[in-house]
Amino acid sequence: DDPLYYLSTIPPSNPNQLKKESSETAHQINYREKFNIKFNSHIDTKMRLHEKLVVPLLVLSAMSVSGLLIRCPSSTVCRVTTHVKILKIGDLQGSSAINNRLMMSTAVASVQGDDASPKRSFWQRAKDIVPPASERKKIIPLGLMFFCILFNYTILRDTKDVLVITAPKSGAEIIPFIKTYVNLPAAIAFTALYSKLCDKFENPEKVFYICTIPFLIFFALFAWVIFPNAGTLHPHAFIDMISARLPLGFGAPLSIIRNWSYAVFYVMAEMWGSVVASLLFWGCANEVTTVDEAKKYYPLFGLGANVSLIVSGQYVKYVSKLRTTLAPGVDPWGVSLRYLMGAVLGSGSVMLAVYYNLQRTVSKMKSESSKGMAPAPKKEKSEDGNERKCEILNELKVHSGLGNAGD
Repeated sequence: DDPLYYLSTIPPSNPNQLKKESSETAHQINYREKFNIKFNSHIDTKMRLHEKLVVPLLVLSAMSVSGLLIRCPSSTVCRVTTHVKILKIGDLQGSSAINNRLMMSTAVASVQGDDASPKRSFWQRAKDIVPPASERKKIIPLGLMFFCILFNYTILRDTKDVLVITAPKSGAEIIPFIKTYVNLPAAIAFTALYSKLCDKFENPEKVFYICTIPFLIFFALFAWVIFPNAGTLHPHAFIDMISARLPLGFGAPLSIIRNWSYAVFYVMAEMWGSVVASLLFWGCANEVTTVDEAKKYYPLFGLGANVSLIVSGQYVKYVSKLRTTLAPGVDPWGVSLRYLMGAVLGSGSVMLAVYYNLQRTVSKMKSESSKGMAPAPKKEKSEDGNERKCEILNELKVHSGLGNAGD
């Protein structure tokens, strides 16, 4: 059982024969190692090749499932995804068969895709981007309305701060007091008023006019009536008498009372952004558009908003340069204010006209769509209501077994 016993019993061999056998064995080992290296490198190359082919096709199949392939026929997607499913990790060793299969599937898919969707011209692709006429009748007026609303809001936002800060015996310290003690109660009061209006008027068009027209009237009165007579309307002497008897902490609230018309203008400008831009416009947009149209076109309104900011900024810059061309003795701020409020009135008038046209268009489209639908069958009315009731009671008696039709 001892292996050393068998080794000791082996007769000694010829030294030359042992040298020859060892050289043949080393040659076989060297050849085997070279073969293994070449085979492993060949397998690695094939694996990398399959990885390069598999990954794009897997991405292609994922895109087809998620719906990201545009203008690709369903048959092409099915064929490509079918061949992709054949590729498994365990099948990577059959390199030639898989390569042929992938090349054939890709070629078939490309040929069938070309046959199913022929090349389209630039104008045909551009025509697909343009929305249909039924949507254009609603989207273009809404975009123009949003442009006008934000054009006004940018001018009013810049004007209100300048009025309050440059008012007599006032400054930037009164802005927090205006927002807290004037703007907040005004917003709460408008919320209650708006709910009452919605309950009273079923037509939202009337609510829109009632809420927007007073803003435009006030801005016109402020530029041409209130601001030129601000020295008479503001109680400077009364506030000076009270401020002499009160601590300095009451300076900001007294400044609001002193320049009350500027504070009211500040609140109205703030409410324009909250009421008209946020509440009324988006309420109108939700009424006239469907859910699918809102998903497609609401983001485009932001583009119109950015354009309105640029246009309003250029207009304010133009008005500010007009002050240098005025004659001496003319109030430059009064002239600039009339130019700015004139632009606000013009833009607001365009907004109201577009809204009126939009309501007429939408109501016409709804009436046309309702005419295309089949009318509901009308119930037949009996000439004598009492006789009809008696007939119903008799039928109930007969079915219940309480009597017959003559009872």
